[in-house]
Amino acid sequence: MSKAPYYAPTGGHPDQTTLLTDRAVFTDAYAVIPKGTMRDIVTSFLPFWDKTRLWVLSRPLSGFAETFSQYIMEVAPGGGSDRPETDARAQAVLFVVEGGFDLVINGTQHALVEGSYAYIPAGSDWALRNNTQAVTRFHWIRKAYEAVEGLAHPDPIVTRDQDVAPTVMPETDGKWATTRFVDPSDLRHDMHVTIVTFQPGAVIPFCETHVMEHGLYVLEGKAVYRLNQDWVEVEAGDYMWLRAFCPQACYAGGPGAFRYLLYKDVNRHMKLGLG
Repeated sequence: MSKAPYYAPTGGHPDQTTLLTDRAVFTDAYAVIPKGTMRDIVTSFLPFWDKTRLWVLSRPLSGFAETFSQYIMEVAPGGGSDRPETDARAQAVLFVVEGGFDLVINGTQHALVEGSYAYIPAGSDWALRNNTQAVTRFHWIRKAYEAVEGLAHPDPIVTRDQDVAPTVMPETDGKWATTRFVDPSDLRHDMHVTIVTFQPGAVIPFCETHVMEHGLYVLEGKAVYRLNQDWVEVEAGDYMWLRAFCPQACYAGGPGAFRYLLYKDVNRHMKLGLG
């Protein structure tokens, strides 16, 4: 199974000869944000981060993401933050798609490289610094932690895609597998961030329709995805947001593996009412 490289945007700007036609779609049920939209002109910046810019892929917004935000961070050599998170409720998952950096969580230092995954519990004291000579790019997924009386908060987790054996979906001949960085039975966690892998020709053989909200970033390969009533083509570098209950399925159509980083909210009662 191919593990790398992971696609990472580099910004830039198209010239005046480039056609306007693109695959960007925004609906009430789903959105497709193609890699070609991630240009210099749409980058953002954050307080207390230096030598850093980011692309915001999703954010809580009426008619858009409800439970999470997701960024692609780009940190130049020497850049980073000693105060990366300003919301004490926010837990985080970091996934490195290019380069590496040093991450300190509650006084423990970790060296992250391409394929590294880190889960940072809400309220943690953490810091991040790119001490390499190259730009690093990574995903930062944030969700307000939903504490439950009687359940302890999760512990930090630092591991790598390359070190976690994928779980093969039943009756798929190994063509559909999920890399799980958190034990699905650990109810302390209220979100999962996994990597889903389809080998060429593999399919989701039914339209999944479920309560979990999704963010999907294509790390590698290409496919045709069914979103609500539409079929859309996606490839490495594209991002998809799927509202809860949006029907979804796919065919992996490229010569190599189709892999994506997947967010979903899990393990909590449904909130009653809008308050």
